[in-house]
Parts: sequence; C-alpha cells; structure tokens
Amino acid sequence: MKDAVAICCGGGPAPGMNTVVGSVAKIFLRHGWRVIGLHGGYSGLFSKEPKMVDIDFLYADNIFNRGGSALKMSRFKPKESDFKGNFNLDLFKDNNIKLLVTVGGDDTASTANRIAKFIKEKGYDMKNIHVPKTIDNDLPLPDNTPTFGYQSAKEAGVAICNTVYEDARTSENWFIVSAMGRSAGHLAAGIGGACHYPMLVIPEMFNKTEITIEKIVNLVVSSMVKRKILGVPYGAAIVSEGVFHALSEKEIKNSGINFSYDDHGHPELGKVSKAHIFNEMIEHKVNKLGLDIKSRPVEVGYEVRCVRPIGYDLIYCSLLGIGVYELYNQGASGCMVYVGPSGQAKPLYLEDLQGPDGKIPPRLVDIEGYGATTLIKNNLQFIEPADYEAAKEFVENPEELDFYKILNW
Repeated sequence: MKDAVAICCGGGPAPGMNTVVGSVAKIFLRHGWRVIGLHGGYSGLFSKEPKMVDIDFLYADNIFNRGGSALKMSRFKPKESDFKGNFNLDLFKDNNIKLLVTVGGDDTASTANRIAKFIKEKGYDMKNIHVPKTIDNDLPLPDNTPTFGYQSAKEAGVAICNTVYEDARTSENWFIVSAMGRSAGHLAAGIGGACHYPMLVIPEMFNKTEITIEKIVNLVVSSMVKRKILGVPYGAAIVSEGVFHALSEKEIKNSGINFSYDDHGHPELGKVSKAHIFNEMIEHKVNKLGLDIKSRPVEVGYEVRCVRPIGYDLIYCSLLGIGVYELYNQGASGCMVYVGPSGQAKPLYLEDLQGPDGKIPPRLVDIEGYGATTLIKNNLQFIEPADYEAAKEFVENPEELDFYKILNW
C-alpha cells in the first residue's frame, strides 16, 4: 500500500486555501504518494464515516488558483470525550496515512498537535505539519511575514472601500465601514491606509486607555468635524471588529447587543452587522451634537474571504505547499511551515510559539512603529488643540473630540 498524506482545512476560508492543497497534492503525487482530502475539517477524524476524496493531479490542477476551499471546512474542535470515544484511528491505519497536513489558524494548529500526540500514544507513527492561514494576519511569523490570504483579502477590501469612498464623494455622505479582525487590526489598517480613509479605529490604538464605545464614537466624530473645518462634506471611517472583542462585559452590555458565542468562546460577530451597530451609535452622537451629517454602514467581511488569490498569494502558497514536503523529508513534525523572504521553507515549532495557556498569542499591529505612526499622524484627519477655535463653529466642546486626549497619547 502506498504511503498516504491526508489534508484537512479548519476554521474559516482564506484566499490561497486551494493553492496550498493543490501544491501539497502535486508535490506528493509526483513522488508516488497517495493524497487524501478530508472534508469537514477535524470532524471527519471523529466520525466512523468520514467524507474523503482521493486527490489526483487533475483535481489538484483544477483547484489551485480558485478562491474558497474545495475541501469543505469546519470549526469543529474536539473535546477530550471525543478523543476517548469517537476518534477514528482506523482511518489512519487502513489508509496508511503517514502525514497529516492541517491548514488553518492557531486553533487548528493546536488541535493538530493534540491529534498527533494522541495517535503516537496509541502506538501509530504519524507526523503532522501545519500551514498557517488567516486573513487577520495575526499569527506571529518571523520577519513580519504575512499569513497567507491576508494580501489577497486586503486587495479585495481595498477595491470595495475605494468604491465606497467614491460614493461618499458623489453623495457627500459619510460611510462607516467594519472590517474583519478578531484580535488584531491589520486588515482594517491595511485597507484604511491604502484608501486614505480619514479615520480608522483598531484595538491596538487603545494601548494607553481602555476601549469604550464612547471613545470609538468620538474618534469618528472627531474626523467628521475636522473634515467640516477643511471644507470637505464627506468621508469614511473603517473600524476593526476586534474592538468588540476588547470591550469589557459592562461595555458590551451597555451597547445593547446580545452576542452568541462559538465553540471557542469567541463572540459570533459574523451574526451581526458591526458596521450597522457602529453607524447607529455614531448617528446618535451626531444628532445629539446637531451636526448635519448623514452616514451609512458597510460591512467588509465574508466578501473578502473567498476571492481568488492574487499573484502574491499564488506564489507564496505554492512555496508553502512544496515546503510541507521538504520539511517532512527533514523529519519535521509538530510544526508550522514558514516561508520567509528567501523562499526557503523552515519549521516553526508550535511549542516555541505557544504561551503559558497553550495558545499562540496574536501578532498585533505595531502601533508605535514608524509605519503606523506615520500613517496615523499624517493620513488621518482629527481634532487637536490647534483646531479648537475653528471647531467651536460646529461643537461646543472640541476638547471632547481631541484625538490624542481620547487615546491618552
């Protein structure tokens, strides 16, 4: 029986999923392996009848440059009881699976490690290699290397948000845009910076003060008033959904929003429109101040997860897929594959990346770095002390809208 490699995809989709799977398949097929695709993420490993597909070269070639994921995904995360009663060890034995390749974020990587250790305890020798993905760009890869999918998602987001900004000019309205990013503001900052939005709000900006709804609202209104001073009757602000995750329970309760939570304990932000919520709060403040400003909400989330990967990710994901084979031949296991500027694949061992709680801490936007501070201070428009006198034409208390005082910078 041929040695086999099994591939499964966990979490949510990102541009380049199919490129990774197709590239892994092609390189292993080339060297005489059998390649098995597992549908349903990890759920298939804990089922007596897993949904599988034998990936041949034609299958791999048909999917490698497509968006979405040909292997159906799932956020299933096994509990200890699943390992004790439902794990399908025969799947690995009967198919001679020697390597499990997982594609996903930090939760997927941690689960892959648990599975590999469990299988080893059962006396079956199998290696596991993880390919890190997330459009949030929040995995701590060396040399500030992006996670795959981020560049393609950002490019798609920029296309949407440039069009939104054109609408703002045309209609002389404001738009409140919400962008994905559970822990970090990379996507919102990347899109907002590229589109020259006059205001962006990401969780990292609150490094010296607690995040509150009032502060989020005041930052956007600060930009609105500044634009009025400049004689610009339109604009757009982009807010990272991650600010919701950083709000205290008291603040979330005060917002009036009742969130449901997923199996990992994260608020299911995909079930509500963050842009709508932000816009409602901002409209209330604008009306209270008597400002003649109309604003509209726009959500940028699921629209960018399944787009076709751009050239950057097509090459990057191809190198990641080939890198899996190279690392396997080097005897690596329990690691993520990392491809840096040189294009050479190297292992990043999960135990070296995990914190005391066993989770991989997110990589945040370096808010004090040169790039971030330059864009914030020079691209954003907001009220500061020099604007107080001019701002009094529109608001009674300009100091309340002072960007630096809001953030305690």
